[in-house]
Amino acid sequence: MVIKKTTPGLMSGTMLIIATVIGGGMFSLPIAMAGIWFPGASIILTLIAIMMLLTGLMLVEVNLHYGGGASFNTFTQDLLGHKWNVVVGIAFGFVLYILTYAYISGSSAVISQTVEKYSGFYLPARLSVIIVSVLVGGIAWYSSLLVGRITTVLIIGKFVAFFATFSGLIWHVEGAKLIDSAAWALPDTQYLPYILMTLPFCIISYGFHGNVPSLVKLYGTQGVENITRSIFIGTAFALLLYIFWLVVTMGNISRADFSPIIAKGGNIDVFVEAIGGLFTSTSMDLILTFFGNFAVASSLLAATLGLFDYIADLFHFSDDRSGRFKTALVTYLPPAVVCFILPGGFVYAIGYAGLAFTIWSVILPPFLVKAARKRFPTAVYTAPCNNMILNLVIAVGGFVYLTVVLDVFRLLPSFS
Repeated sequence: MVIKKTTPGLMSGTMLIIATVIGGGMFSLPIAMAGIWFPGASIILTLIAIMMLLTGLMLVEVNLHYGGGASFNTFTQDLLGHKWNVVVGIAFGFVLYILTYAYISGSSAVISQTVEKYSGFYLPARLSVIIVSVLVGGIAWYSSLLVGRITTVLIIGKFVAFFATFSGLIWHVEGAKLIDSAAWALPDTQYLPYILMTLPFCIISYGFHGNVPSLVKLYGTQGVENITRSIFIGTAFALLLYIFWLVVTMGNISRADFSPIIAKGGNIDVFVEAIGGLFTSTSMDLILTFFGNFAVASSLLAATLGLFDYIADLFHFSDDRSGRFKTALVTYLPPAVVCFILPGGFVYAIGYAGLAFTIWSVILPPFLVKAARKRFPTAVYTAPCNNMILNLVIAVGGFVYLTVVLDVFRLLPSFS
């Protein structure tokens, strides 16, 4: 009797991309985009989506030469050598650690706000950091399967709560606020000076590239169509959802009203509180609170599981209880300590993640494709990028990296 192996459908890969890309990080978008406002934000988000789609397809082309199971370490080492591999490894670890810090910060802030709002009990931010870190660390220590199941539930809850909450706000959008008309605009208002500071946030908002090896492993070299379609659909869905998110936020909160939010640090709890002020219905406000908790918690689990597996592989920790405890300790203790000292750095951390993420999601892929096309005479799949496009992406990646460095040293204009 021959047992037929079930081939994963398109939905599996698409949901992997969507779950990875869309999370608590979307809370930072309206704050990061307040300077250039909705028209400029829509254009920038669309252009970055196209570029990130192309670099993702470049990684597909390269990864397929090595088959399922191969990841960045394998093909970077083989095509570009040890030095490139070290740089990419450091960048990869940096991104995952800083995202872990960002989502611990965001989760603890939202939980503190929720507890105080519905019980009247003040939960200090640092205590909330300890609770979140121990809880997520315990879940990851117990099993990756449990993480997957909880993440699935959170993703479903997140999207149900999202559309239940914000579909109602679409009817209250004011076009004058959305285009920042003269009636709502700040005196001597400017938009162009703030374009550069938005780039790191846009780059990280399409951060599915670390999952390309997972897609290749899921579908194999024969599933090219499902791999590429998953990336197309996931990227397009993210773009449309981000624009919808900007419409309902910027169409209800004027550009001038974003200044107090930014002045308070712009963390998730502050932004959720500002959005909550738009609702007169107690039930809708409750749904918004659930959405904030689901969005950040699902992102926290998804991002930290990647770091958890990376640490286990890097240090060769075993998959038993003792080994997983060591992995959990190395994964969660460093960002938890930083978050305990600096608990309110969600938005800043998302921006800094772009520093390293730009290296392996924008700059690296075209270099890999160039090397692969010289090495391999044929390819299972060829990304729609000629040499001119590859060079253009490298140039844009270098420019974005420069803007992140300038932003780190506070040398870019920032809206406040």
